Amino acid sequence: MSIRFKTFFVLLVVVSGSCFKRDTEQPVTADNETVITIHLDNKKQMIRNFGSSDAWACNFIGAWPDQQRNQVADWLFSTAIDGEGRPKGIGLSLWRFNIGAGSAAQDNITDEWRRTEGFLKDDLTYDWNKQAGQQWFLDAAKTRGVDQFVGFTNSPPVQLTKNKKAFSSGGEHANIAQEKYDAFAVFLATVAKHFQEKGIVLNYLSPFNEPQWDWTAGSQEGTPYSNQEMFEITRKLDSVITKENLPTKIQVAEAGSMVYLYGLSDKPTRANQIEEFFSKGSTRFLGGFNSVDRTISGHSYFTSAPVKDMVAVRQLVNQKIKSVSVPLEFWQSEYCILGDQEEVPGPGKDTGMVPALYVARLIHHDLTVANASAWHWWTSVSVYDYKDGLVYADKNKTTGKVEDTKLLWALGNFSRFIRPGAQRVEVTAQKVNINNPVGLMASSYVNAEASELITVVINYSNSDETMRLDVPAGTVGESRLFITSGKDGENLKPLDKMEGAGAFLVPKTSIITVVTKLL
Repeated sequence: MSIRFKTFFVLLVVVSGSCFKRDTEQPVTADNETVITIHLDNKKQMIRNFGSSDAWACNFIGAWPDQQRNQVADWLFSTAIDGEGRPKGIGLSLWRFNIGAGSAAQDNITDEWRRTEGFLKDDLTYDWNKQAGQQWFLDAAKTRGVDQFVGFTNSPPVQLTKNKKAFSSGGEHANIAQEKYDAFAVFLATVAKHFQEKGIVLNYLSPFNEPQWDWTAGSQEGTPYSNQEMFEITRKLDSVITKENLPTKIQVAEAGSMVYLYGLSDKPTRANQIEEFFSKGSTRFLGGFNSVDRTISGHSYFTSAPVKDMVAVRQLVNQKIKSVSVPLEFWQSEYCILGDQEEVPGPGKDTGMVPALYVARLIHHDLTVANASAWHWWTSVSVYDYKDGLVYADKNKTTGKVEDTKLLWALGNFSRFIRPGAQRVEVTAQKVNINNPVGLMASSYVNAEASELITVVINYSNSDETMRLDVPAGTVGESRLFITSGKDGENLKPLDKMEGAGAFLVPKTSIITVVTKLL
């Protein structure tokens, strides 16, 4: 693509650990700088969105006083800039709405903050006043510019399950009888139709969540599904969506770990899902259904460490997707830090930069190795002593304090600047490996209007680095810089402007966004 006579903005998102201009920084010199070359003509996948979900606390927080709930909504959704030039929020471009199973009416799940209300009543009519707090956040997202929504379920409604509970009694099969598949499909389509009539289109329905797990613990809603059960329910749902002429697409498979997307692993009836659902030779081929989205979704749990395995798993996902019969995108549709690795363990709330950098590294590899077209976080608001929240809130049903995190803003360095329709392009560097999980990582994206270039550089090391952009675009204009670091107040904070494509310091453990005008 020729860009000689076009105006571009280069947005460089740098994950690292201090500010652009500080008294303690070493001088920038040509001898120690890393040159990042951006290959605009070597295009990769299109980025659809960055998102997060309302599970589970949003139903309570959405009923809190306006000041607190609006602050949370601004942090998550806003693309506005304040008077100091600082983004007010991380500008999520997709919101995941949990279509509840109705466990809130029961006491089987001990922690009521992990239960959900449900729209379906025992007489199989609907009560649209349920999930009011979640509906508030749905409206708040739309008001702030979000226009992509997923309606997802962890369990069918309790009125339709085998044991009348929102979790399984055991076994690898679904907690819903085959004769109830039609009713489940009608329920999901009815929810989508209701919100469409309210002015919010659920662009996607995701009927299954982590079907590989047996979901017998009763600690949250969930049910296993075999691939055959998923196929049959998807076929029923496709038929109802087509009949109702809904614009909604069906997404599968929300795999509990990426390894179940490409191999049989330890659960052969619930694995190898890329081939099972999107290879024309499969008896469970979903690619021929009009309402099925040409995406396969999986979760990054249990594959974030050690780093060599993190890379290898994502390479296998990408290879498998390239091998199937239809054009297919991969969505990383859920992640938070669990206790499945030692580097950054899940237990213990931490609002600082350590988990922020850890997640930034994972996002980089999901985007650049697995070629993810979308990246989603799990619990937007947490009330627990755990590393699972972008925002933390008091565990109080009526009011309380809310607190942002460095992790929120680290995600924002991707989501706020890499907007829907952006396309990843190749990045290389001289002298260094810019895909080093313990050092420098870099990725670049051209926006949908071909007017911005967004480059994300992660410095995972404890050493400052000097950077320079090499962009084959003619004259380079002014650059503006923003930083997220461990320092108070440095959450996408604007820094001094820089003339041209000069060298700049990438400190350790912070995030810098550089916006450079190209002429």
